[in-house]
Amino acid sequence: MTSSERPAKLSKHERERRRRAAELLGDLLPDTTRDETSEGWGEKESSSRDDDYLRDVPPHHG
Repeated sequence: MTSSERPAKLSKHERERRRRAAELLGDLLPDTTRDETSEGWGEKESSSRDDDYLRDVPPHHG
């Protein structure tokens, strides 16, 4: 919310409510979410190139 969108003056009760909410909740969202990582897409770190080939075999090649 920018300063132009903020009400000119918040009540004391509202300021206290917002302060407590910020103190309790903090920053809920991480900088990087799980779906932005390889793990989130179901990919796992492999130790060898052979693991990569075995994982990437098409289903019809069984």
